[in-house]
Amino acid sequence: MDDQQNPIESKTSLKEQLHALWQVISVPLAAVLLALIIGAILLAVSGANPIKAYSALIDGSFGSMKAFGRTLAKATPLIFSGLAVAFAFKAGLFNIGAQGQLLFGALASAAAGFMIDGLPPFLHATLALLIGAIAGALFAAIPGALKAYTGAHEVITTIMLNYVAINITDYLADGPLKDTTNGNIIARTPEILESAVIPTIGDIPMGFFLAVLTAVAIWWLLQRTTLGYEIRTVGISPHAAKYAGMRVAFTVILTMIISGFLAGMGGSIESLGIVGRYQPGFNANLGFDGITIALLGKTHPFGIIPAAILIGAMKAGASTMQFDAGVAKEITDVIQAFMLFFVTADMIVRKIIRSKAEGGEGITLSGWGQQ
Repeated sequence: MDDQQNPIESKTSLKEQLHALWQVISVPLAAVLLALIIGAILLAVSGANPIKAYSALIDGSFGSMKAFGRTLAKATPLIFSGLAVAFAFKAGLFNIGAQGQLLFGALASAAAGFMIDGLPPFLHATLALLIGAIAGALFAAIPGALKAYTGAHEVITTIMLNYVAINITDYLADGPLKDTTNGNIIARTPEILESAVIPTIGDIPMGFFLAVLTAVAIWWLLQRTTLGYEIRTVGISPHAAKYAGMRVAFTVILTMIISGFLAGMGGSIESLGIVGRYQPGFNANLGFDGITIALLGKTHPFGIIPAAILIGAMKAGASTMQFDAGVAKEITDVIQAFMLFFVTADMIVRKIIRSKAEGGEGITLSGWGQQ
């Protein structure tokens, strides 16, 4: 009898798992669909053909191996910035400073890429990548320490530090680290050495595989280690974590350091594998896009990968849509903004419902990562 019940129990379990999976992915899918519908309406109002525009967008992002490689190249730093934001969410932290941490990582890795000479290719690229990631981690440690020891809200401190990062990196790229070869007048660093370049396999950037492996590592850290358990516990209730003997201040700082490390990796990938140097403007909004990607991916490391590919495809295909269908490139930014709006609106509504059900009076940004 027991043997006969096992298949039924297995089917029930599978059905429950599929239902749970649908509960997770339904909101992001609905957000994407609604954003695309609104985008189609805007295209039609502006006089463009929505079908032709979206066909051009798909062709420019997935229509060939070269287009697909371009999409993955766009998605790679976005995976890292999405992971950075999502990882901080797990500890109840809203790291809006991923942009500044990414910029420091991009500049530091580029500097290591052209200043360090005489190393074999793999070692040089790895060292430059780590230097950039560490630069992002150190910069993220500042708001982490302020949060842990003074209570300063990380949203405020990370926003302010973004401007610090932008101005410092702009100064260095147009000053001490500026490329002065051949009378160059553009604010940018010299090209990195060939030994520091992160190569591609055909049209596919190797950095993408590194990003996927990093997502797997972050999932394992959060779900299979004691540190991950502490991070998630602090995110749910810092007071309960402290009562249980956990080092809340240490966990907050370490979480921000790891988050900054991931953002710095994203900037390093951009400099070493895509641009080939650091140039202000080439990294614009990559860190801020990480917020959209983290929310679309429901702050899950594996959900961030398809979310980043989606946004990467929109960025890669925007120029094709612009030239082939006569659509303003900014329309993709509008669609992306609507995606973020629909995802966050759903999360806010759920928070309100849960808060009212529990007799609460409001909601806070902290803890979004626990959805």
